[in-house]
Amino acid sequence: MHFPKWKIFAVLAVCVWAIAQASTNFFTESQRRDMKFLPPATVKLGLDLQGGSYLLLRVDFQHFLKEHFDSMLDDIRKKFRAEKVGYINLKVSPGKDDSMNITFTSRDPKQNDDVIKALKTISKDFEVNVEGEDNFVISYSGDYLKKLQKDVLEKSIEIVRRRVDETGTREPIIQMQGVDRILLQVPGLQNPAELKELLGKTAKMTFHLMDEDDPFAMTTKIAKSDSMILSDVAKDSTRRYVVKKHIELSGEMLTDSQVTFDQAQPVVSFKFNNLGGKKFAQITTENIGKPFAVVLDGKVITAPRINSQILGGAGIITGNFTVPEANELALLLRSGALPAPLTIVEERTVGPSLGQDSIDAGKIAAVVAFLLITIMMLTVYRLFGMFACFALIINLFLILAILSVFGATLTMPGIAGLVLTMGIAVDANVLIFERIRDEIRNGKTPISAIDSGFRIAFATIIDTNLTTLIAAFLLYIYGSGTVKGFAVTLAVGIVASMFSAITLTKMFIYFWLKNKKPKTLKL
Repeated sequence: MHFPKWKIFAVLAVCVWAIAQASTNFFTESQRRDMKFLPPATVKLGLDLQGGSYLLLRVDFQHFLKEHFDSMLDDIRKKFRAEKVGYINLKVSPGKDDSMNITFTSRDPKQNDDVIKALKTISKDFEVNVEGEDNFVISYSGDYLKKLQKDVLEKSIEIVRRRVDETGTREPIIQMQGVDRILLQVPGLQNPAELKELLGKTAKMTFHLMDEDDPFAMTTKIAKSDSMILSDVAKDSTRRYVVKKHIELSGEMLTDSQVTFDQAQPVVSFKFNNLGGKKFAQITTENIGKPFAVVLDGKVITAPRINSQILGGAGIITGNFTVPEANELALLLRSGALPAPLTIVEERTVGPSLGQDSIDAGKIAAVVAFLLITIMMLTVYRLFGMFACFALIINLFLILAILSVFGATLTMPGIAGLVLTMGIAVDANVLIFERIRDEIRNGKTPISAIDSGFRIAFATIIDTNLTTLIAAFLLYIYGSGTVKGFAVTLAVGIVASMFSAITLTKMFIYFWLKNKKPKTLKL
């Protein structure tokens, strides 16, 4: 039962810090701005407490796969041309189980081995099957498709995060659900229309050369096999463009895009990485005087003629943009192109009044739980029960302080975890106090009984809290959304209870023993 001074000081310092850090949560945002001395970190409220928007998005992997194989066709054509391989009917076709294949027919079956070797040099992941003597089917294995789908989902999540929270102020909750879905929660956002519009754009920007004879489709009605006819990005424009299918440069090489002004008109400036800058310089050098189209999501943004070589890997996109339109385009290009379109599977909006009802219900549950625990502890354990209740109050402050520092999001299940932690915290005290009672019945002195009670019960407390921590860890790893919130609060509560129920309660009892020096102990 010896308590050195440094240990007393450390325990008191933790208690003071916990009260100061947690108290920030009891003031409004405007009050916190006025009281500069308060710590800035607070617990964030989840969607069910603050209100906001909930979207469940599906990533269209089939669309990605179709575009992926379409881009492969050009590589295969170039390779066959270099290897002098004859073929017909090279195209992308639907495969089994909603997959995609590339199919073609070889003109000379004697070249089949050369064809397979040539295809393997394009991608080692190709699975090449020959049906009959000359019909080739190129596909991916099931394992590789799963890996590709996971990569597409992870990249989509990252780009959604950049678009939704580029400024770092919305703090969305974005999680992977299954193999093709993304759960998006944005607390505080009551109108999801702008959010849906932002996410609905793939923002895929590409640079193409145009048909030199008729770039603006003045006479062309049907495009050639190597070209396509695209419309203008402006909604009220009827202009059409004849654009080469071959992508000269991809927007994936962009490193930055910002809104600037040119002759008092908003324009979007962009910059490529080193490789993109070199390719951009090469394209502009080799095609001076030719029309050049900048295409975003299948529509032409601008189609200037290349007047001179452009070095430095930078340029501007002009158009009849308003400032908000230019800002949105710059954000989309800066955050990157979605690898596949997103469709909204489920949409919900939680109002702030409903969130406040949840907060009020959580407060009532916490207060009632604390009062019932206090009554039980005081009735059964009297003075020691009062020490346990004081430690429980510090425990609650400590939980709030830790959640605030780590910027955790508190949800309704999180409040449930907080209430459950109260019971877990006093449960450790119950084990200690009952052990002390047993030692007193065995005839030990008060100091000896208390020392034995804390020492012997400690191993049991460690075992029970460790098993609960393992359960909380598994809930966090395999759970989603609100289940993770419950797991985090429960884990933090268990760690805090180890401090309050053992160290803090023991210190209270130590001071009582030192001052009162009781000859007997009634517990």
